[in-house]
This record gives sequence, C-alpha cells and structure tokens, in this order.
Amino acid sequence: MKDDKAQKIIIALDVSSREEALTLVRELKDTRIFKVGLQLFTAEGPSLIRELQEQKKEVFLDLKLHDIPNTVAGAVRMGARYGLFMMTLHASGGKEMMAGAVQAAREEADRMGSEPPLLLAVTVLTSLRSDNLRELGISSDTIGQVKRLAGLARQAGIKGIVCSPQEIETVKREFGRDLAIVAPGIRPRWAAAQDQKRIMIPSEAIRMGADYLVIGRPITKAPSPRDAFLRIVDELEESVDSADRTD
Repeated sequence: MKDDKAQKIIIALDVSSREEALTLVRELKDTRIFKVGLQLFTAEGPSLIRELQEQKKEVFLDLKLHDIPNTVAGAVRMGARYGLFMMTLHASGGKEMMAGAVQAAREEADRMGSEPPLLLAVTVLTSLRSDNLRELGISSDTIGQVKRLAGLARQAGIKGIVCSPQEIETVKREFGRDLAIVAPGIRPRWAAAQDQKRIMIPSEAIRMGADYLVIGRPITKAPSPRDAFLRIVDELEESVDSADRTD
C-alpha cells in the first residue's frame, strides 16, 4: 500500500530555523518521521522536538554521538526522556560506549513506562570512500569497515545501523533481521548527487533491504516538497508492482 511505502521515508530537516522546519512539516503532512540534525538542533534545541511531537510526528535526532561512554549514556538517557523515535551514535565510539547507551535508553524508558528510542550505530559516512578511509589509517574498504562496525554494534545490543545504500545487501546477508538499516544517500534519478558519494535510487535501496530511507534536499528543496515526496512514493509503489509481476 502507498501508506506503507510512505512510512519508510524519513525527511531530513536540514534547515537552519524553526520556521523553515515547521513549514516543511506542515507541507509534508503525509510524512511520519522527520530527522533533526546538528544544524537545526543547535539552532533551536529540544523545544523543536516537542513542537514536532505536538504535530503527531516521530522525531529522529541525528547528532551522531561520539564521546566517552558516560557522556553518551547521559545524552541517550535524555533522548529517551524526550520520547525520541530514533537516535544516532558512532559505532567507532566502541562497544563499551554503545552498550552503555543501550542500557541507559532501556533504563530511562522503563522508568517512564515508554518505549526506548531505536539507537542507530553510524558506520561509515556517505561522504567517505575507501580512499578517504585510508587517509584516516583504516586499511579496510568501505564495505569491510561497515561490516566490521555493524558486527560490533550488534554485539553491543544495538538494533539498527546507518550505512550507505551500497552496503545494504552485504549487511542484510550477514546480519539478516538482527539490524534495521537506515540508509541516507538516497537520490531519485531526477535529483543531483550533491555532496554524497555512495548513493542509490529509492526503489533499489528498498529492494536491497533498507528499512528506512533518509531523503532531504531532493524533497525539501523541490519547488513543491509534497509533490516530490509523493512522486518518490509512487516510484516505490511502481517498483513493487513491477517486481510482483516478474515473480
């Protein structure tokens, strides 16, 4: 159903103000999940989270936490208190950091009688390629590094990861349903790649096994964001129908 495909799309609110963000949320009334990243959260803070929730939207707070275990656990505890749907932390922070975050989220959610946020371990940023990893002293290529960090995240009790579309198939083959996959770097054929290097069209990412697609500028910078959103949903529907006819 179209509604089901719409639920897989996360809109990245990569804007600098509350007014811009809420204008997009009002226009994208068919979207359930909105991502608040560093730029917007730094500008507007936690009050924006409450405003989005008052609009009956789920909030994905994408701050990519990476610090000592106690500090990250404290931030995750606050995220659970805010009732966030998703939060990100860097898998490269290590197993102890991730395990502490999982425990903090669970304890705070239990205390409040709510569900903990889905913690997502960021593997390799979509702006990086294998040559960039070598500059950082990492000998693995991107696929090898994503696989290694995804395994570490699973050992720590993390239930989801962020990886580029190029690694979806490898992660699904290795870990199956153990890890939900959130994929940024999603670009329809009619949109520019911009600053992301490891990209894929929406229908292909879903076919590979992505659970959620993060899409920002192809929708938010379109002349009509709602029309762009619905166009992508229609393309996802068409790809499913085509696959069904082929089977």
